[in-house]
Amino acid sequence: MIIQLLFVFTAIIIGARLGGIGLGVMGGVGMAFLVFVFGLEPTSPPIDVMLMIAAVISAAAAMQAAGGLDYLVHLAEKLLRKNPSRVTILSPLVTYLFTFVAGTGHVAYSVLPVIAEVARETKIRPERPLGIAVIASQQAITASPISAATVALLGLLTGFDISLFDILKISIPATLIGVLVGALLSKRVGKELLEDPEYLHRVETGMIKENNLKFNQIKSMWKARTSVILFLLATVLIVLFGSIPAMRPSFNGVEMQMPSIIEILMLSTCAIILIVSRTDGIAPTQGSVFIAGMQAVIAIFGIAWMGDTFIHGNIAALTEGIKGIVTEMPWLFAIALFVMSILLYSQAATVRAIMPLGIALGINPMLLIALFPAVNGYFFIPNYPTIVAAINFDRTGTTKIGKFILNHSFMMPGLVATTVAILTGILLIQIY
Repeated sequence: MIIQLLFVFTAIIIGARLGGIGLGVMGGVGMAFLVFVFGLEPTSPPIDVMLMIAAVISAAAAMQAAGGLDYLVHLAEKLLRKNPSRVTILSPLVTYLFTFVAGTGHVAYSVLPVIAEVARETKIRPERPLGIAVIASQQAITASPISAATVALLGLLTGFDISLFDILKISIPATLIGVLVGALLSKRVGKELLEDPEYLHRVETGMIKENNLKFNQIKSMWKARTSVILFLLATVLIVLFGSIPAMRPSFNGVEMQMPSIIEILMLSTCAIILIVSRTDGIAPTQGSVFIAGMQAVIAIFGIAWMGDTFIHGNIAALTEGIKGIVTEMPWLFAIALFVMSILLYSQAATVRAIMPLGIALGINPMLLIALFPAVNGYFFIPNYPTIVAAINFDRTGTTKIGKFILNHSFMMPGLVATTVAILTGILLIQIY
């Protein structure tokens, strides 16, 4: 089992270094070793999760192609410029909302330059709002009703009579409180901008000029607004169907399952947006949302399949070895989720790979929901795309990776937001 585990970790590490679809295809290599070398029986790949993500990403990409994301950025820019002194508090709320609505943290790319410029223009250290804004976009993944991670968790807990609302009523307030605490502490990070030596050096050498960045122009405000409204309506319907089982159609006395409902609603929404906005069907596939989403599908395909196969083939040894410790201190399972998310660079892949082990160990399903934000650990090593983008958007140089790699601008807000979210979640499940 230890040798198998080494092959699994090697595949994960190499896949993470390759980036893009590398994580997924290296999962395929890991599967080859587990099946053909060690003789493990392959489990079924996570088809429903992959199809749900593909459907959601198609609708979000159609919204982007119709100008919906540019419209949201326009609204965010107006909000931030009207309240520049509150940029450190408002910025993470904006990126949280963007991710919550779209189901992917990659939509934060569009608003990060706005945050950086508003902070610089008002002489607020950009590191403060940018650091927590990136973390907020990650935390919102575990609160969004249509994110791949939430969908994956819902699928795993369906057998415990857990509804989508049961997850959201814990994860939304928990992650929001975590983000707000992180934002408040971020207001005290580093020196003031006008006292920062790196910023002063860049001003003196002419590296920073006062020209403002230009953002995408919205070609048709009507199309943009309509696409956002349609996408939001679909999201609301998913929450209602997921929270009120009586709304779901029944066939031969069996309720229709949420994966099929999500797939139907999101594919239909994509089609309606394309038809109403008269958007070419190729356009959504060329946007950043679609590209990032399809990478997530491939990652989950390979990594989750490999993880399921390894856990299923060694479940007896795994449960025997750690069941006693986890039974006495089940919160320790959060550490396993956090560490694996650092390696996997995907909340959804972490859920699919590790949560089945928590279920097999007999951890209370509600506690697993409280520990859900622990899958947001991939800020720990600062090479995730949104982190790299935030560093590059900050022309003042205050948002950075330190000499020791781990002392970067996202570590403090990330650890604070994740820890507070988990603790809040544990408190909430006691109340509920």
